[in-house]
Amino acid sequence: MVDAMAAPDEPRDDAESPEQTPADAPEEVKADAAAADGSSEHFHAARLGDDVGDRPRKDAPDPKEAAEPDDVIHQPEDVSPDSSEELPGKTQRVDAEGDEAPIDAEDTQKKRAALVYNPTKVEPETLRARVAELAAGADWAEPLFYETTVDDLGDDATRAALDEKVDAVLVAGGDGTVRAVAEALTSTGVPLTIVPSGTGNLLARNLNLPLTDTDAMIRATFEGDVHAIDTGIARIRRADGEIEEHGFSVMAGMGLDAAMIQNTRDDLKKQVGWVAYVDGAARSLVGAKPFRVMYQLNGHRLHSAKVHSVLFANCGALQGGVALIPDASIVDGRIDVAVLQPTGVLGWLGVWRSIVWDNSVLRKFRAGRRVLERRKDTSVRYLRGTGIELATAPAQPIELDGDEFGEATRIYTRIVPGGLAIALPKGHDVSTL
Repeated sequence: MVDAMAAPDEPRDDAESPEQTPADAPEEVKADAAAADGSSEHFHAARLGDDVGDRPRKDAPDPKEAAEPDDVIHQPEDVSPDSSEELPGKTQRVDAEGDEAPIDAEDTQKKRAALVYNPTKVEPETLRARVAELAAGADWAEPLFYETTVDDLGDDATRAALDEKVDAVLVAGGDGTVRAVAEALTSTGVPLTIVPSGTGNLLARNLNLPLTDTDAMIRATFEGDVHAIDTGIARIRRADGEIEEHGFSVMAGMGLDAAMIQNTRDDLKKQVGWVAYVDGAARSLVGAKPFRVMYQLNGHRLHSAKVHSVLFANCGALQGGVALIPDASIVDGRIDVAVLQPTGVLGWLGVWRSIVWDNSVLRKFRAGRRVLERRKDTSVRYLRGTGIELATAPAQPIELDGDEFGEATRIYTRIVPGGLAIALPKGHDVSTL
């Protein structure tokens, strides 16, 4: 676990100067600011009671304990499942032919892998057969196969596989399936193999994995390299006071980015892939309004700002080669934060220029970086630290790795350094991670 109250980490771009709590700030936020009185220690204690830094409240489940099969943190009811509505809502294991198999597997003296897959995003028969064939070629036991269901995005299935003492887990599905499986594997030491499939493949893209070579990734399970990467934890507080913890591999967000995902049409997403998010963005921008937040990096002072969105990143690349946070690293033990606070149409043009042009083009060249050093633009503000907590009222939509997770009034995100073991093709270049 990361020490949430570790020594201060300076933001890359110093956060806006502390200011008096605005008159239009929500009453809950005003109470937070009054309790803080300029002290980060009092800020944490006043806002979350016993939930100071990484010390969970008595009513908040500990992440390690929550990984046990009998004490599972389930997805909130308002989360749209990343699986077929026709599938039963339970952990489901099948055999190599796709027929239902007992949840308890037979013992074996050989190494064994488990494949967790979303049957709506892959060709199950082909994938199961290839994983079984390559496992046999490596002298491993027959793999265990788990299909995601309405109520199990993959985390319960992964915990069932861990109960069987598997030596590796493969995941095939959308970003939501990868997120759920990675959450269950965090801090276990069991390697995860990502078989690219689905719409985004954001974690695979940030790891520079071959997106079209399924065999290369399956082989990595049995003969590849294992590399430790960071993973994220988000502690979410709902408007009714309920607290949940969930993992994320790429990024979490509150505000407009989550609304954009909520407004993305499922049918369009199936037809054109990630480009469908452009439609969601256009429809979200029509009614987009800024909202007041209080935020604090671990070890830093409390700040107030009006924002449209706040993004918490473990790694920074999006689809289409867009570098949302170009300096974010998946192996540095730090969380990178992008605060979007545009003003008017020109402000949104500044956001577009910063993300699409500055980060994805200019930063690649020395002359471009010199231009950026002289430019002053507050439309997007970048921060970095070991963790950050944010409070707002009323509740705002949130997302984790591109999946909507309802609404929350507070979110605390942190990084687990080296918390996830990833299987990579032999000799895969990790120098750019």
